[in-house]
Amino acid sequence: MSPPQSRALDRSAFLLAARGEPGPHTPVWFMRQAGRALPEYHAARTGTTMLEACMRPDLVVEITLQPVRRYGVDAAVLYSDIVLPLKSVGFDIEIKPGIGPVLADPIRDAAGLAAVRPVTPADVPYTTDSVQQLVSELDGTPLIGFAGAPFTVASYLVEGGPSKDHAKTKALMYSDPGLWHALADRLADVAIAYLSVQVEAGASAMQLFDSWAGGLSPRDYERFVLPHSAKVFEALASYGVPRVHFGVNTGELLGLMSSAGADVVGVDWRVPLDEAVRRITAAGAGPKPVQGNLDPALLFAPWEAVEPEIDRILAEGKAAPGHIFNLGHGVPPDADPEVLRRIVQHVHAKSARVPA
Repeated sequence: MSPPQSRALDRSAFLLAARGEPGPHTPVWFMRQAGRALPEYHAARTGTTMLEACMRPDLVVEITLQPVRRYGVDAAVLYSDIVLPLKSVGFDIEIKPGIGPVLADPIRDAAGLAAVRPVTPADVPYTTDSVQQLVSELDGTPLIGFAGAPFTVASYLVEGGPSKDHAKTKALMYSDPGLWHALADRLADVAIAYLSVQVEAGASAMQLFDSWAGGLSPRDYERFVLPHSAKVFEALASYGVPRVHFGVNTGELLGLMSSAGADVVGVDWRVPLDEAVRRITAAGAGPKPVQGNLDPALLFAPWEAVEPEIDRILAEGKAAPGHIFNLGHGVPPDADPEVLRRIVQHVHAKSARVPA
């Protein structure tokens, strides 16, 4: 017989929706809810870089719990970063404020490939400790672990930092497909290993971020990206926890991204959820639960403009077997936390279901 906390976790609104099962209400969480917009986050991180904070279990636990306390969200998301596994295996990479991850020595030839190796639990003991502590403190609230998808992480390694057009990455794909696939395959192993660490420590769901895949055509995605993302999802299937796949500006890729093996497909604000469900289903990969998709820009609008958009998204989400309410991308750093709290309350009230 499972312990009471395990039963409560299994019947949580978030995990029910992720499995396509009815729950007490539509669950809510926000990408980048841990940090950025919260004053208590900035207070906790004073004098510490982001990657340093991600390596300190005391800070990871506190920062991960802050939005759960303040907003009443239905899931916590581990405070971490998609480049942390690279840092842990020796890459000279830093997150520069206002810029993002910056790599000292980009990988653009076969000589750089040797530095990419899978992460072991011994490389990230702080992640194991953080997840274990969080699971004990969350008291039945699911914890989402995450990792960067091979394409998005590769784009940082090849470009040396953020890029608007990923020109160097695309050039590598076409000029040296063998090197590209070797790099992406190794990065799939990195994602598999890092997500495995999180799930084995107690995370009850996982999200694979392919944030920049929207810069690819469907043909290029299918040829250069899909096999490697599919490898990640296939390797993690045996854990039996929900697997979410998300990218930005990926409306034309939703069917392909779903076919990679995700249980839940994240949708940004550019495609209505009912249309997203249609595209996923038409591709032969659905229907599946969806996650999204309020435009983050609406956080700065008057509540009278925000509320009908929430209601519209809730209505469109009914086309899916399960809907997890979220933003269509991450929380902006200057968002008002009170607006996020109000969104959670409104979604819960509007979607509350009377028990049968």
